Amino acid sequence: MHKALPFLALLALCSAYLQGGLSKAIHFEGAIAEMQHFGLPFAAPLALAVVLLELGASGLILTGWYRWLGAASLALFTLAASVIANPFWSMAGDARFMATNAFFEHLGLVGAFVLVAWYDLREARRD
Repeated sequence: MHKALPFLALLALCSAYLQGGLSKAIHFEGAIAEMQHFGLPFAAPLALAVVLLELGASGLILTGWYRWLGAASLALFTLAASVIANPFWSMAGDARFMATNAFFEHLGLVGAFVLVAWYDLREARRD
């Protein structure tokens, strides 16, 4: 089990992106609607880019091939998405409370992806 643990941890870390990418791919109109909801331009191409990023970067992380690149990509994506989707600094009341929690939960994911990238690059230098 101990040899499977790192892979299972990486799978858990990527699980939201695998689920999100697959869900967006299967329900592409919903992915476009999500981009439009946040007022993002070029909703369809952007939705496609998000699907490819979520699935592709997760694949890099899970296979170990350019793991650092996949992790860095999901860290930057998650940070940007959190700023767009959870602007708690411009909210009040219950909405602010919920957006603040969501923002900082995602910030934790950013930190985890940065650590994955850092460890991968450090291991590559040792080899």
